[in-house]
Amino acid sequence: MGIHRFTQNGQHIVLDVNSGVVHVVDKPAYDVLGVFSGGNDDEVLAAFSDSYDPEMVAEVMDELRSLIKQDVLFTPAIDAVSTFNERPLVKSLCLHVAHDCNLRCGYCFAGTGDFGHGRGLMTAAVAERSVDFIIENSGQRRNCELDFFGGEPLLNMDVVRHTVDYVRRREAQTGKVFKLTLTTNAVLLDDDIIAYLNEQNISLVLSLDGRREVHDRMRPCADGSGSFDEVIARIRQVVDSRNGKNYYLRGTFTAYNLDFAADVAAMADFGFVQLSVEPVVAKDGDYALKEEHLPVLFRQYDELAAHYLQQRRAGKPYEFFHFNLDLENGPCVAKRLSGCGAGHEYFAVTPQGDLYPCHQFVGRDEYLLGTVFAGVKRPELSQRFRKTHVLTKDACRNCWARFFCSGGCHANAELFNGTIDEPYSLGCELQKKRLECALMIQAQLSLDGKK
Repeated sequence: MGIHRFTQNGQHIVLDVNSGVVHVVDKPAYDVLGVFSGGNDDEVLAAFSDSYDPEMVAEVMDELRSLIKQDVLFTPAIDAVSTFNERPLVKSLCLHVAHDCNLRCGYCFAGTGDFGHGRGLMTAAVAERSVDFIIENSGQRRNCELDFFGGEPLLNMDVVRHTVDYVRRREAQTGKVFKLTLTTNAVLLDDDIIAYLNEQNISLVLSLDGRREVHDRMRPCADGSGSFDEVIARIRQVVDSRNGKNYYLRGTFTAYNLDFAADVAAMADFGFVQLSVEPVVAKDGDYALKEEHLPVLFRQYDELAAHYLQQRRAGKPYEFFHFNLDLENGPCVAKRLSGCGAGHEYFAVTPQGDLYPCHQFVGRDEYLLGTVFAGVKRPELSQRFRKTHVLTKDACRNCWARFFCSGGCHANAELFNGTIDEPYSLGCELQKKRLECALMIQAQLSLDGKK
């Protein structure tokens, strides 16, 4: 598939799939591109003989051929790069410092914190060894990433502090630079913890599902009471303390709030500007998303895209994770093919030090890769993750979105299909819709800048 055409918000948009170049065209060019392939002039002229003047169609085809010569239309396909045959370098670890939680979220893939294997906290020894593991396996890579995760990582704040101290010592010894992130439900944030996280420049992912009734339905406290009031107060405190920077507000929408665009708008109205609201991934339960929900969800993304543009033009901008595309300086070819690097560049570490391909695979014993003490003991499984990308998946090879989604989430694919080779189809449809909205927004913002 060389191009993808779609119309949204009154614009006719054409994506050149392999180069990632986006063209905003008029209606005649849009229609011609539904037939034109670069050298089939007679076919194109015949197809539009009753709708457009032949001379105009010929002019359109000449303009399109000029774009082909500039390598921004019908560009050649990308082949798998040789780096996939090289030894991978570890770049990131998700450190499960707590397999326990103080909330009881209804959609939690972690089984309310225990990942199906009992509750527990990581020791300082396992944390230190995890830091050494990434240093030892990152080669010449200077920049490394560490995400404090759970359950709720603030339940083990002593080990978080110890790990950060150890990271700083190892940075000085090795020349490595660690980007640190902590994902939290915010309930346990207090003045002391907030000051520490700010002092250490630790990025935050803060959980909020939007409107009060939506949040409290799926994110109650352990005693069943709502958590919204406490959570939003803590989030406001920490966001204000860092001048509205270095954080992301992350929510989840379910079948209970198919009108999720209203939740994003609510989060923006609360004064937060770094936003992400993700579709729940679940096979069972009344809250699970199903194919029948797609038309409603597509309309919600359209509404959200319109709201996003409206707020920017009104001087009240916010960022929405899935609408952030860098069309000028996008990811390298390897990244476009393989995505997050789960299982070969990125691993999750349990409180016991076990290694899994990512945080969502934790607890799926057949995907246990090794330990931070012994290293990766199943290199064949790690290589399977490394070599499973958009050019090896049958469903991805001819998909127009393949170089933006990188084949989708391996964990979601395995959950629904029992294999990482077949992507999660409902997730694919939502991803493609989000991408169309994002491409339209980028095109519109570019046009706004020229006015």
